[in-house]
Amino acid sequence: MSLDELLQQRIRTIADWPTEGVQFRDIMPLLADPEGLSSCVAAMRSRLDDAGFDDVHAIAGIEARGFILGSALAMGMGVGFVAIRKAGKLPGDVVSQSYDLEYGTATLEIQRDLLRPGARVVLVDDVLATGGTAAAAAQLLDAVGAQVVGLISLLELGALGGRERLTGLSIESLHQI
Repeated sequence: MSLDELLQQRIRTIADWPTEGVQFRDIMPLLADPEGLSSCVAAMRSRLDDAGFDDVHAIAGIEARGFILGSALAMGMGVGFVAIRKAGKLPGDVVSQSYDLEYGTATLEIQRDLLRPGARVVLVDDVLATGGTAAAAAQLLDAVGAQVVGLISLLELGALGGRERLTGLSIESLHQI
C-alpha cells in the first residue's frame, strides 16, 4: 500500500471537535498501525534527507503528536529530541511563547538549557494548519539560540495558509489536504 493510501485510510476526520466548525484530523489510527507509523517516519526521514538536512543536531517535537513522530525520527537520525510543551508542563528554566489557534489561544514552552547556541533543529508536528503553533515553536527555538532549519509535518491543511505564515522556513509535508 502506498503512503498516500495509508494516510487516506488511517486518518479520520472528526467534525466539530474540539469546537464547532473545526474538522479535526485524528492520526491515532495511523500511529496504532505498525505499517502506518513506520512508513510515516521513514518518509519523513527520506524527505529530510532529500531536502539536504544532513547536518541536524536535534529534532523538536510539538506537543503532543509531534512528540511521537519527532522522537521516532530523532532515533532514526541519531540525534537528540527536544519537547516543545504546553505551558506549565516542563520543570526548570523555561522560555514561553503565546499564540493564536483556529479555536482559541495557547502558550508553548521549551527548557532553556537543552540546546547549544547555533544548534540546527528541525521542527516536527502532525498537522500544519494556520501555522500559529509552528511559528510559536520556531520563536521559542530562536529565543534559546537554536537555528530552525525546517519544519516537517504529516499533514498540511493548505486552505488554512500556514505555509505562508512561516516565510523563510523550509517546509515539508507528507500529505496535503
